[in-house]
Amino acid sequence: MKDACRSGCPINLTLETLGDRWSLIVIRDIIFGDRRRYRELLTRSEEGIASNILADRLKRLMAAGLLTRAGDPGHRQSAIYSLTEPAIQLVPLLAQMAAWGRHHRPASPELSVRARLLEEGGPCLWAALMAELRARHLDGVPGQSHVLAGLQQAYEQARAADGAPVSTAPA
Repeated sequence: MKDACRSGCPINLTLETLGDRWSLIVIRDIIFGDRRRYRELLTRSEEGIASNILADRLKRLMAAGLLTRAGDPGHRQSAIYSLTEPAIQLVPLLAQMAAWGRHHRPASPELSVRARLLEEGGPCLWAALMAELRARHLDGVPGQSHVLAGLQQAYEQARAADGAPVSTAPA
């Protein structure tokens, strides 16, 4: 059976998996917004993803091995999405994309604060963040998330300084 990929180029293969408008936004919202249920991803996204697009992207991300889906023990009609190891390994890519966007696009100050902290923290901070994500998503240990909590606190402070109501918006 012939593979549907255009080529074996690693950049092409990554773009074929993540290069649509929404896939990295969904992963970003799971990582930085801790949005792990469909309704949270649908209603709390800064960009306003449509329900049919979200459902499609979640299916694609699961088929690509970036997300898993399990029943929610607290609500039998709900599911919880978790990152897989390959998705967790996207943290450095997301940090670099955020830094590029912060430097070269008109990013808002409050939505840039996490990008700035990730850029300043570099690979050591990214590794700590990935360790927290592994504990939460792979091991099922909710535990203390110092990096995520620090990023969230910085975001909330930036929102308060801007006079905007605090929400759990993405990086």
